Amino acid sequence: MDNNFNYHEKLLTNEYRLLLAILRDRNEDSIYPINSELFTNINWKLFIQLVRHHRVYPLIYLKLRNIDDTIIPPNVKKTLNQEYKKNIFQMLNLSVEMEQVSKLFAENRILLLFLKGPVIANDIYGNISLRTSKDLDILISLTDLKRAEELLLNNGYEKEKIPVPFKEWKRRKHHLAYFHPIKRIQIEIHWRLHPPPSKEPTFDDLWERKRISTLTTYPVYFLGKEDLFSYLVSHGARHGWFRLRWLADIDQMIKNGLNIEKVNLLLNKYNYNYMGGQALILASLLLNTPIPTRFKKLTEKKRSKKLATISIKFIINMCEFQYPKGYLFSIKSNPQKFITILLSFYPSSADSETLKLPKLLHFLYFPLRPFLWTWRKTRKSP
Repeated sequence: MDNNFNYHEKLLTNEYRLLLAILRDRNEDSIYPINSELFTNINWKLFIQLVRHHRVYPLIYLKLRNIDDTIIPPNVKKTLNQEYKKNIFQMLNLSVEMEQVSKLFAENRILLLFLKGPVIANDIYGNISLRTSKDLDILISLTDLKRAEELLLNNGYEKEKIPVPFKEWKRRKHHLAYFHPIKRIQIEIHWRLHPPPSKEPTFDDLWERKRISTLTTYPVYFLGKEDLFSYLVSHGARHGWFRLRWLADIDQMIKNGLNIEKVNLLLNKYNYNYMGGQALILASLLLNTPIPTRFKKLTEKKRSKKLATISIKFIINMCEFQYPKGYLFSIKSNPQKFITILLSFYPSSADSETLKLPKLLHFLYFPLRPFLWTWRKTRKSP
């Protein structure tokens, strides 16, 4: 694994080396001592592009704001400062809405847990300004989905368009998005932590281990510490860790301290242990995260090393929504792979868009699916 990383590290641009050096620095206020060589031959436009892509501009700005203008151009610090302030406004706005939604749901007897957003930033970093978030992610029981949707729609939110012919979201999705056109806020309602057929804790289990945030006046509940770590590990793995922000979360949570026995139990129970190993390897190599001794076994797993090797190239190349071929399938357990293969034979909305059939003939999509799939692939080929 080290050899694989060393190979890819040689391909890093000066801008990427500087970014990693800043994130690796353990001083909270500034990067110290300054290695002036890191700041030479930097394409600052590309550096800002990297910082934006990885959503780490709050952390980067606070480290660079006091460095002399002869080392960092003033316009670069100005740009990072603007991103930093914009994020503060965004997080404050989300915090207000988070508290209002929590109160609205509680008054209507709907239990909810916040998965991400300001409450997570405050818990991990102790400051909502140090992490970015574009929306609010909440988890509820599937039985409450209809009522929760009605509440949001009655309060000005609009629902995302979903496939109609086969109600595909019931089998393949794990959340739905709602957007408020006036507040410019998006809320994702999750009834699962991850897309099916993943194995995961029940809502009742997560609720029993919940924590209450100190960020708001009205009670806001979110995942227990070990559940949050497990969730972020599997979420990052599912997205190939293409943003360093997710690894920064893992780094900070390990720094804050975890009940490693509980984490290992959760990772093993829900088949996330190889994802946990992948996360720890990446955090260690990219951010110099010190791995606790009782976590070392996770990093020694062959599958964890393989997934980490794939992700390193993925991270360095700044790929987004273009996963390496077979990657998403490779992170599934064997039972999940079997179910995924079975689901692939079930008609999808893409089939109905390829060939329009009246509702009475929808049953024909089952035998026609292989031909429709082949047709789409053939049309996409150059």
